[in-house]
Amino acid sequence: MREGIPVDWQDVVSRFTMDAATEFLFGKDVRSLDAPLPYPSTYAAPTPFSGAGTEAPSVSGAGASVHPADRFVRAFLSALEATARRGRFLQSWPLFEFWGDKVKQHLTAVDEFIDPIVEDALREKSEKVSASVEEDNKRKEQVRDDETLLQHLVKFTDDHKVIKDETLNILLAGRDTTSCTLTFAVYALAEHPEVLKRLRAEVLSVVGPSQRPTYDNVREMKYMRAFTNEVLRLWPPVPLNSRCSIRPMTWKSMIAGEPDIYIPPRTRCLYSVLLMHRRKDLWGPDALMFDPDRFLDERVQKYLVPNPFIFLPFNAGPRICLGQQFAYNEISFMLTRLLQRFSGITLRQDAHPAAAPPPGVERSPYAVDGCERVWMRSHLTTYAKNGLWVEMEEANHE
Repeated sequence: MREGIPVDWQDVVSRFTMDAATEFLFGKDVRSLDAPLPYPSTYAAPTPFSGAGTEAPSVSGAGASVHPADRFVRAFLSALEATARRGRFLQSWPLFEFWGDKVKQHLTAVDEFIDPIVEDALREKSEKVSASVEEDNKRKEQVRDDETLLQHLVKFTDDHKVIKDETLNILLAGRDTTSCTLTFAVYALAEHPEVLKRLRAEVLSVVGPSQRPTYDNVREMKYMRAFTNEVLRLWPPVPLNSRCSIRPMTWKSMIAGEPDIYIPPRTRCLYSVLLMHRRKDLWGPDALMFDPDRFLDERVQKYLVPNPFIFLPFNAGPRICLGQQFAYNEISFMLTRLLQRFSGITLRQDAHPAAAPPPGVERSPYAVDGCERVWMRSHLTTYAKNGLWVEMEEANHE
């Protein structure tokens, strides 16, 4: 950035969340941040780069070399996208992969990283002889502060596949969703410098210019939570979801004069979190305006409190996301450290020739602030097509 070259922020936070998640889950960081950052296509890159965190194939092109630290990340992303394509065909997806499993072909690098870690954890468990069954059961119930998910799982099962599937499931749920939120958080800060100024003032007031934020700091920063919620409202990480009815039921029509809707049992019902979060009948006439204050002022009581199910970035009810607080803390930590270091953010979508949203987006009735300057796409989760290229102004604390 000091050289005037924009950075793909989406790439950076995709690496950050991958490294944080693998450290938390496996106790071993894949260190994808060690790989060189991608250069914009409008600049000549001095060294090969990988482009992890944008799209597969990366913006660097199919011929770019892959840094060793990036193999797991690229393979994980490719497997994720292949899995998402299966959702288009529902139960009939095996017919479209009759000649070969399109997910399995990407899993070699994933297995090479995870299998030895799981085997080591199981071996360590087998070498420990419990003093008694009672002590062993007590140890199972205890969760140490320094314990990874993998270390906790091996207390309850020796099944290699179960342990591997559980950890990968949490990795999928916790990595891409947080990366998406951090990506669009910086996009919102670039588009709304007044919000950036106010949020940075709160960070400096509560945490200071260089200190590490604590859990108490995160709880104290009310505008930070409101800002994060507004990002999650307008750019939910999971834009589309579904539920299946168990028993027959009737949905009351929200349109006057229209009949109620009968839902048969075992019916798959799709719903768009993205569109629901942008509906003016649920959020008020300013639903399409980016305004974190809606989570602080009287609009909370007017819209959200009477109907909390209009805000579902983590879903709700008994199936609410288990990692909700972890995500809030991780997002707040990263944004705090970012705003301690930088005082201004400028969007540089010109760094990629195909970065602009497709024609017609500016006329969309659901466009945020009347203009979308990033091309929002999704596989299982939301991301910015071609990345989010920005430049940042370094803060001066003198």
